Amino acid sequence: MTNPNRPLSPHLQVYRPQLTSVLSILHRTSGIILALGSLLVAWWFWSVMNGESSYAGASAFMTSWFGSILLFAWTLCLFYHLCNGIRHLLWDIGLALEIEQAYLAGKVVVAVAVVLTLLAWIV
Repeated sequence: MTNPNRPLSPHLQVYRPQLTSVLSILHRTSGIILALGSLLVAWWFWSVMNGESSYAGASAFMTSWFGSILLFAWTLCLFYHLCNGIRHLLWDIGLALEIEQAYLAGKVVVAVAVVLTLLAWIV
């Protein structure tokens, strides 16, 4: 007989989050955010074709504080997803597979994504 308070298989409550698992979850989440944010960017571009009043409305939203936050988050997700994708390509060819190297590469991915995002918004 099994204990009803014990999970049948390992669940998220059992494991302590590790950098590699958190970055994996963030990679998937950033992909979803990129897909949704691309619709917003496509709307912005579509408004250019749709006339001056349409563009004025879209531009007003995108340059508002809320629109700027959405675009900033989308940019961060774009650079994170790109850098983490490159890390996965390195893994595919057999590089940085040791745990210390994987952790270092993960930290580098986060740092480079933040720096690229800030550069994109500052420059």
